[in-house]
Amino acid sequence: MHQLVATPFGGRRLILRPGSTKAVQLPHTKFDELRTLAAVPNTVPKWLVDAVLAQWHLDLAGQSAGEVILFRDAGPYAVSRATWEINLGCDYDCPLCYLGKKQFEGLDMAGKRRLLAVMRDAGVIWLQITGGEPLIDPDFPEAYRLAHELGMLVEILSNGSRLHKDHVLNLLRTYPPSKLTLSMYGATADTYDTVTRRKGAFTRFRAGLTNAVAAGLNIDLSLIIVRENEHEVEAMRDWARQLRVPFREYANISPTLHGGAEPLPSQSPQYLTNRAPFTGCPAGHTFFHADPFGKASICKVGREPNVDLIAEGVEGLARLGGIAESLMLLTGGCSGCKLSGTCRVCRPMARVFQDAKAPLANYCQHGMR
Repeated sequence: MHQLVATPFGGRRLILRPGSTKAVQLPHTKFDELRTLAAVPNTVPKWLVDAVLAQWHLDLAGQSAGEVILFRDAGPYAVSRATWEINLGCDYDCPLCYLGKKQFEGLDMAGKRRLLAVMRDAGVIWLQITGGEPLIDPDFPEAYRLAHELGMLVEILSNGSRLHKDHVLNLLRTYPPSKLTLSMYGATADTYDTVTRRKGAFTRFRAGLTNAVAAGLNIDLSLIIVRENEHEVEAMRDWARQLRVPFREYANISPTLHGGAEPLPSQSPQYLTNRAPFTGCPAGHTFFHADPFGKASICKVGREPNVDLIAEGVEGLARLGGIAESLMLLTGGCSGCKLSGTCRVCRPMARVFQDAKAPLANYCQHGMR
């Protein structure tokens, strides 16, 4: 099993380590030298041994370069990142969820293998697997291992409900994610179970989080702040601090992907924040989103038009740049706005809020006046 991934990234040449967000940048000449050394039986050169030891405290002295380093080829486009909803099913029933109706459906394992191969060939280096809840998908272990074997560095977005299970934790110990981002919905059982509408959810989450921290996984917490847990925000912060785990706070709730307003009443008004002005986005150019059926879109919000990666393969991604430009130009009711230059949401997100008939203050500067 490889311990390092060597890959082009734009004009740079990188050495990456699964389970880490760090990198070693190489001159092109050293990268080419390393590829040549790895093609025939050779040990890892001393200059790389020293660099890897300094960056990750990993000693590769005397080991075969071809066995410990997986080489990636550049893709045909500028794409380097992708997110993948392995499914939309979830074992929670949070009223704040942007997915709306959560149906457990998607590609079979053969389709998942095809999709991951297309992503690899497209040049995806960093892959975020999400859902729904990805860890409840029966194909997750095989798909996750395959993404690792193909040389992708994987981040997992999860509610953490399955981390208390030994087979899940053992999988992540063996193939560490570059980041494990876990959503936190409260600091007590009463509050957590109320937000998720699942009895026992807090107990399972707490056990899984404790196990994941003890396993040394790279964890990042997302503190989801809503009306039902706003009284426990400081307790949630304290919990994260005690675990010495980084955290971010999310209080701005969005409509469903289909323009439904159902999640909006969950917002806690006192914790809403002003989004920074939208100044551009790499969606559709260096990044894309794939849904459970392998349909690639510029992001999880701007899902139409899309590209069927299972049917079209890598070549279909050539259209995403044009799709992104067209979606960003569609104002959907904002034409002639004198404040559009400092708008705080992108055009696809503005359309979702408009479809939900949300109050202007949720997404538009005019509603703040």
